Amino acid sequence: MHWGHARSKDLVHWEHLPMALAPTPRGPDKDGCFSGSAFVNDGVPTLVYTGVFPEVQCLATSDDAMIRWKKFECNPVLDAPPAGLQVTGFRDPTIWKEADSWLMTVGSGFKGQGGAVLLYGSKDLTHWTYLHTLLTASPFEEKTHAAHAIRYDAVAVGDMWECPDFLPLAQKHCLLVSTQGRVYYFTGSYSHQKFQRESAGLVDGSDLYYAAKSFLGQGGRRILWGWLREARTEAAQRQAGWAGVMSLPRVLSLGPEDSLQIDPIPELRMLRGKHFEFGESEVSSLLPIEEIRGGTLEIRLKAELRDARQVGLKVRQSPDAAEETTIAYDTATQNLVLDTRRSSLTPDASRRIYTSPLKLRAGEPLELTIFVDCSVVEIFANRRANLTGRIYPSRLDANGIGVIVSGGRSRINSIEIHEMLPISQDRLTT
Repeated sequence: MHWGHARSKDLVHWEHLPMALAPTPRGPDKDGCFSGSAFVNDGVPTLVYTGVFPEVQCLATSDDAMIRWKKFECNPVLDAPPAGLQVTGFRDPTIWKEADSWLMTVGSGFKGQGGAVLLYGSKDLTHWTYLHTLLTASPFEEKTHAAHAIRYDAVAVGDMWECPDFLPLAQKHCLLVSTQGRVYYFTGSYSHQKFQRESAGLVDGSDLYYAAKSFLGQGGRRILWGWLREARTEAAQRQAGWAGVMSLPRVLSLGPEDSLQIDPIPELRMLRGKHFEFGESEVSSLLPIEEIRGGTLEIRLKAELRDARQVGLKVRQSPDAAEETTIAYDTATQNLVLDTRRSSLTPDASRRIYTSPLKLRAGEPLELTIFVDCSVVEIFANRRANLTGRIYPSRLDANGIGVIVSGGRSRINSIEIHEMLPISQDRLTT
């Protein structure tokens, strides 16, 4: 595994740079440079990452241009988990500074007990002392050991927390971890290197959004990236010549009751092209939108649910509906739903229903922001529920859009649709 590298002035248009990290033969990262984080040490850009196998923590530095990176000659700086602890993993470090000390979290866990984030301290970045666990699993997390009784997988059962990211957010702190195929958040109070969690939830309801990490952007915005997995066969990925994609950047903020609010970055508006608006209307069935079609769209819908069972949209729909993707809010289950069972006619694509809990307050309208980008669908609902899917339509005419209401009537307050412009002539290389 290598570290790719790209830079941008606006988080939308990107320039690819040379690889930042590659395995060193016979080095501590000879089998791969796994995940980590970046920080600045006295003006020097610095990376911390996991070398495998075994799992050890390493450093690399660069000059101000951050084009070429030099690995620390005395890597690894942390070569083993704490003595006496039987851990399920030891990877994905994040470093930050508090007062005159450096602190580092490392993803870990304990077999049969649950995931954990280990906390270390250092004065010089090269000599580290284990302090304690920053957080361990508890009744917040559902355990699914029975489903994995044949082959134990620490990540799948939640006994390993990957890619921990610990960050201040307004007057609280937030810890992100990836496990059981999803990204979870915990918000709470942090003082004297101790974290007391007070709220928890999902960053995204889909298991296709994973390994999320954040950074502090201009204006103090906390911006989150996630890795979007594929939902097609390995053979199809090899034939395509690529696999995986980064999510749209998302802005994090603290919501009511210390929940995590998630919004797409406003810079995405610079990609807006042809525009269509749909005014208020009472809808009780499928309402096709003929004025605009496409496979790269930004859609915003606001609706009063009334007595409807489901309210939402169909996208990437062929004229005969043989291919279509359904996005809806289900009032009975109080779930945001992404149905990809008819998204593609190709046998290589996965067909599933994804859900994310969303409890609307009395009288609260449904507000959806949806980005459709070829095989990717990202859904933002009421700033607190998110779903990501991969759809792979096979038909060139699968580009229709329609409003769907079932089980009653709904008032559609507004719909705004923008065609989305490409970020470059060749998004794979530029």
